Amino acid sequence: MATDSFSDVQQRNRLPTLFEVLSRRTLAPVDLFSFYIYMRDQQRSVDYLDFWLDVSQHMSLCRHYVRELRRSVLVATPDMENNGSKRSSAMLENLENLGDIPLAEAGPSRLRDGFQEDEKERDATHRLSAFLRSEGHGSSHSPQNSLGSTSAYRTPSNDPQARPSTGTRNNDHSNSPGHTVDRQDIRASAEKILYTYLLPGAEREIVLPETMVSTVINLIEDDGRDDPEVFDPAKDYVFQAMERDAFPGFLQAKALGNIVPLSILIRLIFALVAFFGGFWGAFYVVLRNKPRDVRCWVILPFAVAAYFIVSYQYKIDPAMAFLGYSEYTFMNWAPIREPFVRRLLNKRALMTMLVVFITAAILSILFIFVPGTLL
Repeated sequence: MATDSFSDVQQRNRLPTLFEVLSRRTLAPVDLFSFYIYMRDQQRSVDYLDFWLDVSQHMSLCRHYVRELRRSVLVATPDMENNGSKRSSAMLENLENLGDIPLAEAGPSRLRDGFQEDEKERDATHRLSAFLRSEGHGSSHSPQNSLGSTSAYRTPSNDPQARPSTGTRNNDHSNSPGHTVDRQDIRASAEKILYTYLLPGAEREIVLPETMVSTVINLIEDDGRDDPEVFDPAKDYVFQAMERDAFPGFLQAKALGNIVPLSILIRLIFALVAFFGGFWGAFYVVLRNKPRDVRCWVILPFAVAAYFIVSYQYKIDPAMAFLGYSEYTFMNWAPIREPFVRRLLNKRALMTMLVVFITAAILSILFIFVPGTLL
């Protein structure tokens, strides 16, 4: 999991980017958990986010596989030299040329943290895919085959929805716990993504350009590829779609407000009921010519009504914002941990409370000092 240090989060005096959210570098309420809930409950397009996460996991699986393969081959180098295996020597040379594979969070193929990916990392990603293509066509070598292990790989995930891992196997009978990735896992991962999201009529099919889907299908089924570059166009397309269509609404809902749509609707109902009670009481005390000290009680329903109507209008509960809480599902509150978001919500809460005070004061003063009449 890629995360920024606490000091880095404190220094980020801005709203996070989509990539920072997807790579788990943000805190509640603009973290991956909240974005997943937002995509599921409000956008109704969580399949796109799941596709992104599964493809990112596939990239991590490939990186772990190559790192473990390189490590196992380096350990077995003396035996390879004694046996004089040209194939093993060629593989060792390819792995040496590949270099060390970073385990950074996989992002869009051309972007990292909103900046152009540098030439070094682009080259590393390309070399990784090129090695997997050549290694896949040349043999079924894996760390398990070389060291006699049949253990499985499973990428750790802190996704709160307990999403099923893609292309993984579970086998507790491992005699090489340090080498946990099999080439078959990579193939199974690629096929699972294809069959789950991309094939026409798939269980969770996402809408992508037809030519893009056809290309991915041909690369996996006809060419036998399972390297990360197979999914790069689709992954970039999904990232841009989420960034354009979903992420602005997510920031507005979670960084500028702290309540969910159902709570917003309920606050509107409470506001209308409170306004009805306030105006009924106000007209009653005026038409019955009640003294001003009695009329002052109308400030209570007007204050409640103003609070809820402003909360509905600005999609924020000022009291909960001051307490440092945000609602991620109906009546489920979580602490606001992102420093910039908390400061922003506190400012908006202060502004909304000022509007509440002015609205309640104007309505109350109007009915307190208006001349009464006795009917």
